[in-house]
Parts: sequence; structure tokens; C-alpha cells
Amino acid sequence: MFARTQRLLLRPVWPEDAEGLFAALNDQGIVCNLARAPWPYSREDAQAFAARTQDPRYPHFLLTLPGDAGQTLVGSCGLGERDGEAELGYWIAREHWGQGYATEAARAVIANAWMLGHRRLVASHYIDNPASGAVLRRLGFRPTGITRPRFSAGRGYDAMASEYALESDMAEVERPLAA
Repeated sequence: MFARTQRLLLRPVWPEDAEGLFAALNDQGIVCNLARAPWPYSREDAQAFAARTQDPRYPHFLLTLPGDAGQTLVGSCGLGERDGEAELGYWIAREHWGQGYATEAARAVIANAWMLGHRRLVASHYIDNPASGAVLRRLGFRPTGITRPRFSAGRGYDAMASEYALESDMAEVERPLAA
């Protein structure tokens, strides 16, 4: 599955992306805010992620800049399954922070989630990462009022995370451009 936004090409992860993933994600400041990526992040971790089979109901994408044939890796955004629900997750490479790419990519992923039949999405952010919470609120996610420990493989321990939800009938998302 592919999606296109005004500035980004969202495309599948391919095995040949492993080295670019390693270069972009081998940053403790990023990994510590992710639930599943370990620290230190190794080339083997990147290879395993790039080789992972995707569940068509929970697609994840690499975010790339379309003008350079998808070579510049901006980050990743996609859906995963958590406790029987579709969960939105994302990360942005440090050199691309503060440019609105997380919000832009997530809007396209949310639109795809609705097209796939999901009617509710969940997301969370570690409380010491308020920027991610701001992204979720811009996307229309609402706090559930639950803050609880969530394991972070990058930290190696449970850290407090605030939980959010988005229902399809409350979402105002941009439709992705066909790619």
C-alpha cells in the first residue's frame, strides 16, 4: 500500500531499506519514545523490521520525500494491533523534527485506517514526550483520561504513558492523494 500527501510519499518498508532505517533510528532520543524498538538499535534490528511481513489490516509505512525517488527517509508511521485495537504509531528522524511531517503522515494513515474498516484508533505517548501528545491532539485524538505504565524497549523499563482514542465519526482527516 502507498499513500501520497502534499510533501511525502508513504511507501512500504523493503529489505533494502535496512541501512537507511539503521541510520535514521540509531538515535537514543527517538528510540526512547518508542514502545517496541530496542536500545541500542542495531543493524540487525533494522534488518528484522525491514523484512517483517505486514498485516494488510495494520499497514506501516516509511515516510520519504517524493522528489528524490523515495531515498530520503523522513520517518515511519503506521498501524499496529494492541489489545485488539488498531494503534497509531510514528517516529520522525531528528533532522526532520518540527516540520509537521508526523501530523501530515498520520493524517494519511488515519484516512487509510478508515478505508480499511477500522472505526476506532488508539495511541499513546510517554508523558516526558509532550510533542507527540501535541501531534495526537492536532489529529483529533482525545485523551481517554488514562495514564499508566507502558513498557519501552528503548528505555528498558515501564514509563508513564497517556492514552488517546479517535473515533471515525469524530475525525476530520485529509484524504491521501492516490499514488
